[in-house]
Amino acid sequence: MGKQPNLYAFENIDHLAKSLRTYVIHSQNAGFERHGIFKVAVSGGSLPNTLAKALLAPSDGSPGDTIDFSKWEIFFADERAVPLDHSDSNYKLLKDELLDKIPEQLGQPKVHPIDVQYLNDTQEMADQYQQELMASFAAKDSVKLPIFDLILLGCGPDGHTCSLFPNHEMLRESDAWVGAVDDSPKPPPRRITLTLPVVTHGLKIAFVATGEGKQGIMREILDTEEGRSLPCGLVNEGGQERVSWFTDSKAVQGVAFPQRGSL
Repeated sequence: MGKQPNLYAFENIDHLAKSLRTYVIHSQNAGFERHGIFKVAVSGGSLPNTLAKALLAPSDGSPGDTIDFSKWEIFFADERAVPLDHSDSNYKLLKDELLDKIPEQLGQPKVHPIDVQYLNDTQEMADQYQQELMASFAAKDSVKLPIFDLILLGCGPDGHTCSLFPNHEMLRESDAWVGAVDDSPKPPPRRITLTLPVVTHGLKIAFVATGEGKQGIMREILDTEEGRSLPCGLVNEGGQERVSWFTDSKAVQGVAFPQRGSL
């Protein structure tokens, strides 16, 4: 058996955001050292709000607490087949919560939204987004999988993450980097998503899960055999110690999996 993921439990979201900031900046600086850029994939849900709380906090001026968004390249771990100004758009969510609020002195990231001319053809949209990844991560035949510096994820009440849903055939996709989903059990039905191998190959993979509404699914994912086959459980298994869960105490009440209170 491989090494286990890290489970961090904080008293509240403010404490969580502070540690998430430290973690993201550490990943950023490692990316800068590795290739002069920071390549990150972001999901939707409540994550952009928590991310904004973490990343827009004042800096103490030290290298370990300084963000340079001008060297960030942001992709979407999943996206809905809707216009970019639609309320269901993960791009709009991130734009409203974080991107539009970045102070000028921190620089502006390069952001990769979906190509909206393919809204009526999710497979073509997925193929085009894969081309976007290839342009950044080198041609597909020379790189088996794109390796993100950091992938930031949420966890649904059914254990889904990105647009990878329990028992869905997309969980078995092993060749494509980006998959098309036309039958999401959660609306809207049509989406694109990073595939499981891409997610599990991130150098760092972080889940953010907060609130007592997450208690049941957190117990299932972390404490039961059945939970290991849920999408979040499969990410834990594939990413092992490269996976970190950032949670508040409400979300992990009753969870037996070993918890830490700090990074």
